[in-house]
Amino acid sequence: MTVRAKGLDHVAIVVRDLEESIPLWRDALGLELTHVEEVPEQAVKTAIFGHGMGRVELICPTTQDSGVAKFLTSRGEGLHHVCIEVEDIESAMDSLRKAGAPLIDKEPRPGAGGARVAFVHPKGMRGVLTELRQGPPDPATPVSGGGRRRP
Repeated sequence: MTVRAKGLDHVAIVVRDLEESIPLWRDALGLELTHVEEVPEQAVKTAIFGHGMGRVELICPTTQDSGVAKFLTSRGEGLHHVCIEVEDIESAMDSLRKAGAPLIDKEPRPGAGGARVAFVHPKGMRGVLTELRQGPPDPATPVSGGGRRRP
């Protein structure tokens, strides 16, 4: 079976303070804040800007011992990962395993907006932490945290 990627879903940027960072992206750059959500399974709170493919996602750790918190401590704020939307996450994971790319997740797990996600270790993707995502392109959850909804 041929694996089909739909394209770049989002670029994730880790920040120390989500509420402080939102105005920079929303007000100074004029990006539409479409969704704010806490993802307990990943110990992060996210703010998503834009709709469909090519969104920007800010992520902020909600615990001091999470992987994102450790990343923030060791590397500081900045690019955390790129996310590729796939049609079939299990097939994509299998294809990457067969290609020798080490997966962080053995099985898909819950992600923001009701998606199923899995991460590929940077060693397998030429130094870039890569998230595979299968799910709806726009979160259906109402906007919170001062965002604006698309009419």
